[in-house]
Amino acid sequence: MPSSDNRGKLFIVGIGPGSTEQCTGRAKDAIRESEIIIGNDFYLRLIEDLTAGKEVITSSMGKEVERARACVDLAKEKRVCMVSGGDPGIYGMASIVLEVLEHDGASIDYEVVPGVTAATAAASLVGSPLSGDYVTLSLSDLLTPWEMIEHRMDCAFAMGVPVAVYNPKSRGRPDNLAQALAAALRYRDGDTPVAVVKNAFRESQEVRFFTLQSLVADDSYVDMRSIVIIGGEGSRIGTVGDREMMITPRGYDRKYIY
Repeated sequence: MPSSDNRGKLFIVGIGPGSTEQCTGRAKDAIRESEIIIGNDFYLRLIEDLTAGKEVITSSMGKEVERARACVDLAKEKRVCMVSGGDPGIYGMASIVLEVLEHDGASIDYEVVPGVTAATAAASLVGSPLSGDYVTLSLSDLLTPWEMIEHRMDCAFAMGVPVAVYNPKSRGRPDNLAQALAAALRYRDGDTPVAVVKNAFRESQEVRFFTLQSLVADDSYVDMRSIVIIGGEGSRIGTVGDREMMITPRGYDRKYIY
């Protein structure tokens, strides 16, 4: 509904993996309360049932700064929802929007609405691979120098915890995943389990299990829509009934009998 006092508000909303069933109740409410919805056209198509009757402004990948500036300007007088895939504060739109807000100096009421991030969405589909400490790591060097990514992934694999890899591979950077897997092999056995989830909670969802060595040998299955979860020191593949799963025990077996 329009603001009764003519003052705007800005919602920065994470819609999760894309299915409206995976949106939080607050995310849906924020979208319904907004007059204007703005976001990447891919994500907006996934929530069309929530945006009917709204003014919808779409843009493409690589236009994040322009979107952020637009939503800040519009929110000075309107109730605006900036849509972000996953969680807006994890490789999402919250950072750039808040930076623009800070730079602009405008007194705008804003709310960051969390969402299900890709790592936890993918993890839920393969079992419980991220049960304790874990690292998320993006292989996109669009905003982060590759030398910095190399340093971070070396530190991550040295920790011995599971690593959830975002943006693992694309046509523009086909070799980044291979370099990350090679780094993992410096600290992990070749039989370390790896799960690859494509399009989590979308129509074309796929789940496959690999070993670290087998994925090093052939990573052609992985694409930009994939999340790659590389197991930690205790991660293993198990089964429940006839369903394969990946699990990283938290350590209950060292303290309890069950």
